[in-house]
Amino acid sequence: MRRLSVIVAVIFVVTLGLAVSAPAKMVIKFGHVAPPFHGQAKGVDAFAAYVQKATKGRIVIKTFPFGRLGNERAMTQKTQAGTIQIAAITTAVLSNAVPQLALFDLPFIFPNRKTAYAVLDDPKVQRHFFRYLRKKGLVGIGWTENEFRDLNTKTKPVYKPSDLKGMKIRVMVSPVYLDTFKVLGASPVGIPFRDLYNALQRGTVDAQENPILTSVLIKATEVAKNVTLTKHILTECVIIVNKAFWKKLSKKDKAIFRQAARLAIKTNRSVNVGLHAKLPRSGISIAEYCKKAKVKVIKLTPAQRAAFVKAVQPVWAKYRKMFPKDYAFLVKRIKYWQKKVK
Repeated sequence: MRRLSVIVAVIFVVTLGLAVSAPAKMVIKFGHVAPPFHGQAKGVDAFAAYVQKATKGRIVIKTFPFGRLGNERAMTQKTQAGTIQIAAITTAVLSNAVPQLALFDLPFIFPNRKTAYAVLDDPKVQRHFFRYLRKKGLVGIGWTENEFRDLNTKTKPVYKPSDLKGMKIRVMVSPVYLDTFKVLGASPVGIPFRDLYNALQRGTVDAQENPILTSVLIKATEVAKNVTLTKHILTECVIIVNKAFWKKLSKKDKAIFRQAARLAIKTNRSVNVGLHAKLPRSGISIAEYCKKAKVKVIKLTPAQRAAFVKAVQPVWAKYRKMFPKDYAFLVKRIKYWQKKVK
């Protein structure tokens, strides 16, 4: 009996030792506002899957799409406070806390998609601008994106800047967005994204600016039948991490998170391209949908686009004056990559 008691005691001690040494599972939250089928959501899901696999289930990331953890401003504050650990927030919203990020939202600053992606993926660019986040209790580790933004109007089609004069247009509540459409002669209005369709339907606004993909997916084109492919701003979202949480991660785990961020944006971009070719549910392309739904799609000529670029130069001048060194750095990297990706 005594021998049996000793064996039981030994088994208990060994079992206890294994329990103590076994790493505890870490469950964290990752919030964003994209719908589940969007490229941004798929990128975030890829991020979570990669981390879980790379850590052998030690770190589990639960993703919360479509603003389930609050709007972007609320999620930014929650990430700063540590209530949630990770979020993907547009530079437009983050610029209210880190104004230098507004430079990425300057209208027509990226000459084309290839250049934009090369600049955004540039480690020098990320280090330069993400450092400002640390002062706000955040760490930037990569990007997700919505898409290049276009104009979607209800009252009349837009071919030139003067067509926007007096038009009430819904924009994100961000200084650079408000400045841009004021300069173009429109009356920008800040309306929550979830209320956008009703605002168009009721005539609260005459127009909205979102990527054509977003406009189709939220059915805005059902009530606003004109789309001008201006591609005026590329909507980028920084993957932000709570600074205190980040400090607790090991060097190896930090590397895993950064690799996951690279996978997220790669997946994000790829899925968005696919959605242009094949919309969810209908299975047809955006071009086919617009033709079927009688949505007028306007492709600007180089001269028409140049007119818009010229019209927004006062916005460039304002932000160049506000952040001369950051502006000069970003423009230099854009010119560098524009030559490299030709």
